Amino acid sequence: MRKLLMLSMALFIGMTVHAQISKDNMENQTKTIRLVYPQWQGGNIAQWITEVKDPEQASRGYYLGAQLLNFLAPDNGQDTYTVPVSTDLVERKVTDGVMDKEAIIAQTKAALNILAIQKPDKIVTLGGECSVSVVPFTYLSERYKGDVAMVWIDAHPDITLPGDVYPAYHAMAVTACMGLGDKQIISELPTKIDPSKILFVGLRDWERDEIKARQKQYGIKHLTPAEVREDSHAVLEWLETCGASKVVIHFDMDVLDPAEIIAAVGVVPDGMKIAEVVRVINDIAKEKEIVGLTVAEPMPRTAIRIKEMLNQLPLMK
Repeated sequence: MRKLLMLSMALFIGMTVHAQISKDNMENQTKTIRLVYPQWQGGNIAQWITEVKDPEQASRGYYLGAQLLNFLAPDNGQDTYTVPVSTDLVERKVTDGVMDKEAIIAQTKAALNILAIQKPDKIVTLGGECSVSVVPFTYLSERYKGDVAMVWIDAHPDITLPGDVYPAYHAMAVTACMGLGDKQIISELPTKIDPSKILFVGLRDWERDEIKARQKQYGIKHLTPAEVREDSHAVLEWLETCGASKVVIHFDMDVLDPAEIIAAVGVVPDGMKIAEVVRVINDIAKEKEIVGLTVAEPMPRTAIRIKEMLNQLPLMK
């Protein structure tokens, strides 16, 4: 009888421990989602895609680019959600210094709605132009109460403002993350990221002197492609001084050296090699917890031309 009682107690304790471990595991699990965000309205780029004769098709190239990234990215079982993005080619107009402002606000709300329902801990975002990072990064900064550093891997700093000569929102992505820019758009965002927690990597084209002066005014540090050519030490050193335990990374494909690959709109020479970008991101992952990763600005020039060709064939329409 005593042995039976001891055996019953042992079984009860074992079941209780197993249940607690299962509960702990459930609580410790993080939810990672893939957000396909084919926003194209933030760019005004048709004049630079000269091999695509139809400017409307060139303008919407980011839409196709996001779909291709989702197709090419490995299927790791993450739940995937697509932000509904209009492909209507209505007259493009600048409102309050922002091109296609109404569409951007509507799509910002749609992306935020997905995140509010799903409540992810980590987000992989596939764009779309650069502004697709604004919603997920500000969401994650709020989710982790500001304990987030933002590493922006890009040829350009994306700190323009409404009223600047170039009115496209993708060039305002970082300033929007900082809570600066159009009041209507900014009011939709969950929080803002302090410039002391932002680092530009691969920066090599400010386009205008006022942008370089603005970066200095904001106090945002940067590293050129040459400064990360051999290793990631300078990036990791900055992350240590920043103090945040979590990182969101924006990878704009125009940071890549066009001598190796032309994957974006920008073709500024002397960029980062593919292997260098991959190494920097993986080195960050070894030291800090990456909670957000965006790949943005894909411009599939050849795919757009193939699509145009197929649209002209019989039985295809």
